[in-house]
Amino acid sequence: MQDEVRELLVDQLKDAYSAEKQALRCMQRTAKKATAPALREGIQVHIEQTQTQIERVEEALEKLGARPGRKVCEAMRGLVEEAQHEVEEYDNGPILDLVIVAGMQRIEHYEIAAYGTDIALAKALGETEIMQLLSLTLEEEKQTDLKLTEVTEQHIMIEAMGGSTKPAATSPKGGRAKSPSA
Repeated sequence: MQDEVRELLVDQLKDAYSAEKQALRCMQRTAKKATAPALREGIQVHIEQTQTQIERVEEALEKLGARPGRKVCEAMRGLVEEAQHEVEEYDNGPILDLVIVAGMQRIEHYEIAAYGTDIALAKALGETEIMQLLSLTLEEEKQTDLKLTEVTEQHIMIEAMGGSTKPAATSPKGGRAKSPSA
């Protein structure tokens, strides 16, 4: 049974490797479209973190005698595709920035869940070094999620609401610059 748990951890780490690579490419494209300086800077910081996170996953796999391989994380593929479609529907500005944050937070939440599972598997196997590596990444993902919320509340939402964070009396008209594709 322990061998099956080890195989599962290796499989999950290969999935995490694919997910991080896909998220990295998505962030690199998205950073160019973000208009709020705080958002753009935050994405840039997380791009650098993600490169380190990829190295950590490679190190964890190496400690287990495995390599990343060609596995594709289908869940991340879906999250990235959805985020990219959403971004294409809006013109630059605070609403686009909100869309970017929404997509990025979905990605962060997926990664948080995945790393939580991976850490539990490593702990069950007594793989302390792997647990520590992945715990660093998990904490970074949680901090990125919090930072995205902070940037939204302190910068983007104020501009999106026309300088006010009070709820509008009526619902805004429009919002989308381009018609959504079904």
